[in-house]
Amino acid sequence: MSSFIFMENIGGIFLVFLNVVTPVFILVVIGYFVGPRLKIDARSLSRTAYFVFIPAFVFNIISEAKIDSELALRMLSFILVTQIAVALLGFLVGKALRQSREITAAFVLIATFGNVGNFGLPLIVFRLGETARTFATVYFVATVFISFIICVGVASWARSGGVTAVFSVFKTPALIALIPALVFNITDVEVPIFLSRLSGLLGQAMIPVMLITLGVQMGEIPRIKINFNVFAASTVRLIGGPVLALLIVPYFGLEGLERSTGILQAAMPAAVLASIIALEYKLLPEFVTTTVLFSTLYSIITLTVILTFI
Repeated sequence: MSSFIFMENIGGIFLVFLNVVTPVFILVVIGYFVGPRLKIDARSLSRTAYFVFIPAFVFNIISEAKIDSELALRMLSFILVTQIAVALLGFLVGKALRQSREITAAFVLIATFGNVGNFGLPLIVFRLGETARTFATVYFVATVFISFIICVGVASWARSGGVTAVFSVFKTPALIALIPALVFNITDVEVPIFLSRLSGLLGQAMIPVMLITLGVQMGEIPRIKINFNVFAASTVRLIGGPVLALLIVPYFGLEGLERSTGILQAAMPAAVLASIIALEYKLLPEFVTTTVLFSTLYSIITLTVILTFI
């Protein structure tokens, strides 16, 4: 009987890997191999997604979302506490390993900035269905906002720089698009059909473009050097994140899709944006970029397991 249950669990994990994880990784692999052969510029793709597709997606989803304000507040509070907790965990792990100030700050960057956009959104929709898209988008916007502030602040601390760059987060196109989206949502004014269709079409392009862009960016990494710190930082992100989310979520009374979506977003690998911040602040960019790549590959295992049981 026990062997039957074991085989059943293994079969369930394989199906999740095949049907949920594989489609996402195939698009990343396409970008990885096609990028250099077609001489695709990752920066041009990422900027197009950043300035066009992501804002359109956020506007389209949030303007028509029907989430109770009290529930939305609990979701935002949950993700704020979770992000602070995982950032603190990255800091403590760096200190416990007696790492330098720079490496400890890099641990915080990797632990905090999860790939909740081009990884989190498609995986959650594939696993939980279209009804989870709105919750995943709310977490996506909130996580990017919070992560940006934490990561820029920590990078500035490590380099003894100013924190004025923190305020540049308010110029993020997705957050700018959030303002009119919330106006339409709160006032119950119907979005004009042409605008709804336009933002919908552009938003649909976001996920495949971002996944292929991720593959192209990975193909541009000149050298991959895996060491203990890369593994440790990735583990904090991939295991520490969801474990902390599981421990924290009961205090906010989240259940059903909003609970599962929040935990899954906390389990995503490190985001390329962490590499961009590291590069901007000269904070061990090669280490951070290598860890972003390794955590993405490492997540094939961790996400398959977590997606099976969530």
